[in-house]
Amino acid sequence: MPELAEVEYYRKQWDCGLRRDVVRVALHGQMRLFRGADVARLASLLPGAKLLGSEARAKQMLFRFSRDLWLGVHLGMTGKLRAEPPDFAPGRHDHLVLFQKRQALVFSDPRMFGRVQFHEGREMPPWWAILPPAVVSQQFTAELVRAFLQRRARLAVKAALLVQSAFPGVGNWMADEILWRAKINPRALCGTLTEARAEALWREAREVCAVAMATVAVDFSDPPADWFYHERWTAAGHCPRDGTALCTAQIGGRTTRWCPRCQR
Repeated sequence: MPELAEVEYYRKQWDCGLRRDVVRVALHGQMRLFRGADVARLASLLPGAKLLGSEARAKQMLFRFSRDLWLGVHLGMTGKLRAEPPDFAPGRHDHLVLFQKRQALVFSDPRMFGRVQFHEGREMPPWWAILPPAVVSQQFTAELVRAFLQRRARLAVKAALLVQSAFPGVGNWMADEILWRAKINPRALCGTLTEARAEALWREAREVCAVAMATVAVDFSDPPADWFYHERWTAAGHCPRDGTALCTAQIGGRTTRWCPRCQR
């Protein structure tokens, strides 16, 4: 599933359409991706509207158009955004296409776990305004993290990192990276973490998200060579610090890897 940095990368794929009008819209309005959206209004109002800007937050994107129109996109597990030539013919998995004079802006999603939302109004949509603060923002404080860990005292810390209302945009590989850097065992219960460990978790969460945004989000390149990321994906992974063979288990329903020596 796309995480924070991958979502930012895909958001920028539609930047070529900025300050340009939508000429027409093609969509598969009957698909579950459009659940809750007024598909008829979307298809009738977006043609003639200009794409003014966009931003990504957590695992979601928001595109702002003239005429006080807003388009929300959640990639789900297999969603992607891309740009195609203006004479592009949508395929079966291309569920939303915004045609412009010079290009077509495409949202595809083979497994359809993503979502498209539509809003009319001068203020940003309510479903966007209530999203939690970004991990790299000033509002994401150590106190905020400690309070969350106390509320989820009986939850494994790996599972806690995947709670989007607390760590928006953090997914499976990023959670493993954060825990490795903080030297915290993924099976540890939140309530057992010392204040120092909780602060390390907060600090490394911010660092991992910031570096991922400066690498993966820019051109889909890999994170730095000394990251746990590169060993995490190998069949016989070893800790980048000390060479210890990695452990693997299902925690919080997700495949998790860690070093049994430095993450005791």
